[in-house]
Amino acid sequence: MNRIGANRPEALERAKAHSPFLRRLCEQRESLVATFLEEGSEAAISEALDVRDEDVVRALRRQRGGLALTVALGDLAGELSLEEVTRHLSDFADRAIDQALAAALSERCEGAALQGISVISLGKLGSRELNYSSDVDLILIYDPDRLPVREGRDVAEEAVRIGQRFVKILQERTPDGYVVRVDLRLRPASEVTPIVLPVDAAISHYESQAMGWERAAFIRARVGGGDPVLGQRFLDAVQPFVWRRAIDFGAVEEIRAVGARIRAHYAEGQHFGPGYDLKRGRGGIREVEFYVQAQQLIHGGRAPELRVPATLDAIAALSVAGHFDETTATVLADAYRDLRTAEHRVQMIDDRQTHDIPEQAEALEQVAALAGASSEAWLGSLEPHTGRVGALFDDLAGDERRLPRDAAKLERTLDKLGFDDARSAARLIGEWRTGRARSLRSMPARRAFEAMLPGLVEAIAEAPHPNHALNRFADLVDRLPSGINIYRLLEARPDLAQQLALILSLAPALADQLARRPVLFDGLVDRSALGSPGSAADMAEALTEEMEPLDYDVALDRARRSINEKRFGVGVQLISGRVDPLEAARRYAVIAEGAVRALAARTVREFELIRGRFPEGGGLVILGLGRLGGEALTHASDLDIIFLYDVLSEGRSNGARPLGPGDYYNRLANRVSAALSVPTAAGPLYEVDTRLRPEGKNGPLAVSIDAFLDYQRNDAWTWEHMAMARARVVYGDPKSAATVMDGLHDILTAERDGEDTLEAVRAMRRQMREHKPPKGPHDLKLSEGGLVDLEFGVHARQLLAGDHFHPDLNKAVDALVGAGLAPDTLVEDHRLLTRALVAMRLVAPDDGQPSRAARGWLAKELNKQDWDSLLAALDAARQRVAEFWQSTGETT
Repeated sequence: MNRIGANRPEALERAKAHSPFLRRLCEQRESLVATFLEEGSEAAISEALDVRDEDVVRALRRQRGGLALTVALGDLAGELSLEEVTRHLSDFADRAIDQALAAALSERCEGAALQGISVISLGKLGSRELNYSSDVDLILIYDPDRLPVREGRDVAEEAVRIGQRFVKILQERTPDGYVVRVDLRLRPASEVTPIVLPVDAAISHYESQAMGWERAAFIRARVGGGDPVLGQRFLDAVQPFVWRRAIDFGAVEEIRAVGARIRAHYAEGQHFGPGYDLKRGRGGIREVEFYVQAQQLIHGGRAPELRVPATLDAIAALSVAGHFDETTATVLADAYRDLRTAEHRVQMIDDRQTHDIPEQAEALEQVAALAGASSEAWLGSLEPHTGRVGALFDDLAGDERRLPRDAAKLERTLDKLGFDDARSAARLIGEWRTGRARSLRSMPARRAFEAMLPGLVEAIAEAPHPNHALNRFADLVDRLPSGINIYRLLEARPDLAQQLALILSLAPALADQLARRPVLFDGLVDRSALGSPGSAADMAEALTEEMEPLDYDVALDRARRSINEKRFGVGVQLISGRVDPLEAARRYAVIAEGAVRALAARTVREFELIRGRFPEGGGLVILGLGRLGGEALTHASDLDIIFLYDVLSEGRSNGARPLGPGDYYNRLANRVSAALSVPTAAGPLYEVDTRLRPEGKNGPLAVSIDAFLDYQRNDAWTWEHMAMARARVVYGDPKSAATVMDGLHDILTAERDGEDTLEAVRAMRRQMREHKPPKGPHDLKLSEGGLVDLEFGVHARQLLAGDHFHPDLNKAVDALVGAGLAPDTLVEDHRLLTRALVAMRLVAPDDGQPSRAARGWLAKELNKQDWDSLLAALDAARQRVAEFWQSTGETT
């Protein structure tokens, strides 16, 4: 006998000595005890369930009694973990439910197949975590068109009678005991509805009338017996009710409220000690479950991997996803295991559905002894769990802090917090409290706002410029169509309030976006917008998967939401110091290229459904230029692209409405451009600039690869060749892409007249200065010595040398410096100007004077002591770049 097996006799003795229920079963089922001692709990459980009896009522009760004994002995001996105990109990309940339902149906309609009626398991049975003496939470549904009914009988009445008999088979007590207690009160409107509901009526309830707390119940819902097709049809239909993509903190409010009501109702069992309610007490089992379910409801709509029903599995999934830190996950999991195990010990005493630690000393000693400990040691092992869980749930429930209503007290509070102008801030908060803003007109919204306000004001007070940030928040409040959800969110997540304060204080571009589309904040709640987008291929694949099951227009909206969340997230990463501006520029470009790939592919597929395709050739090719080609976008960059196509014949496409190549690809290009640029209900996406195509806006939107290369060889201006120096195929067949890039390489590296090239480049720069002067002293692109001068100098040298081309301007600069065609200082000057440009696009999007707070942030972000030091560094860099541009031609 192994070490665990050596525990069996001692576990048996504890069971007999301290549990009247187990002692009685041991006397009745001696063969099971013998099997347990000799072969172990798993063998004993198998024997307990192997009961042959034609009477299903008697057979199920005999099985249940044997299972109760063998599972308890395996648990007490340490052979079965909590998960194994609950799985055995749940699996038996599943089989019992199925057999009981089949028997009930057969009694009403002899020989009928088990169809048209289904059992939905909720609660601990739904998650396969049934406890030792638990009831089972069930919903019974039927399909009037498929339920077998004897001729002449009313189908609704028959469904109810089947349900009544089903319940009686399971929970009626006979000399052999009972099977499980059945609770049907979680069905829709249980106080007025029949115990078995038509499936369509049940679906309608969850689509239109269900309360928020019912969502949490369905986290653990599954088909528990009966007709599996009917049950799954119901669960699939209610999924949108349970899992919402948009963050819904109203559901969390419901969970908070239910938790508060439980604490109030079971007040006598809240404090740990004798009489403590292990399930409903403060820090008990229910609070672990509620805490976990709240996070699942917040994040699960956007992350299907979090929709796991079992509590311990959900804790692990939330930890892996980063929503629980290691300490929180350990606290919850350890507490859940130990409290559930303690609950089982209490229930094993007399097979009662109780959750209370006994108050009487003698009864308490019996439970502790069953667990193998003294009462003092047993209680001491559980109390720390309840304290830690209770503290976590208190944080979820929030506190009742409120800012003073009295104007003078409010002003003093704001002054202490650090507002520059506490009087103006107090006046602004007073205006909000009048409810004039649209987002504050309802009483629930005002309550949520007041609950959120203290935390947000404290976070704003710590931001670089509190009054400035509060004024920006006023813009957000005024422009929100409905604010209740975001106000609840900010109360529940203080870390988000701090993030918002930073955005409001520093980044008007992000603040304006958020005011127009508050749903962008959802990506920060579940952190989906804060990770790296990976590669463009990764981004495209993720978008494609999101769009796959959706109709085209809906798919475009879904993609827009995801893309804009990612772009917004990169801005937040930059503002909060998570990424350097150069890395932010790369991430913006990855997101854009992924968007181009995914939206172009989906549009091509949609277009082909009607127009067909050309059986030969590589199809549509999209050439990225400028910052898209160079993989260094800013928050506000548009997309410079050229549409090309590769077709080997001049025939027509093979669809129901065929077109020739020119019409086909121009219409397709127009649709792709619209997919990338036309605003939808989900908001705008990118500005698309196609003016660099052959003949500019006067030429066709899409041209063949051959025509494009012919134009570049024979008709293009020098400045157009400069643009091609950063060209890169971002969508298209690899073979066609190679044809384009090889052709451009030959064109760019061909020998050319130096004087003519220089004159053309300089003339173009003069023309740009005339038509696009700098917007102000902080215009890092167009001012003298800015990035445009740098790019002109780089591209001119590349064309004159016929070498050193690379779409990434950083690498092109490195190559020129390495070849002695540019000064060493150009590397760092280019990086400084680019980093400053990317950062400035967020904090001063119109190239105006950044706010005082933004100036300090810019200096820190660009590693300068202060704003004046940064300006001096930028001026010095632009002076060197201006000299570099003016010297173009001297080093070749």
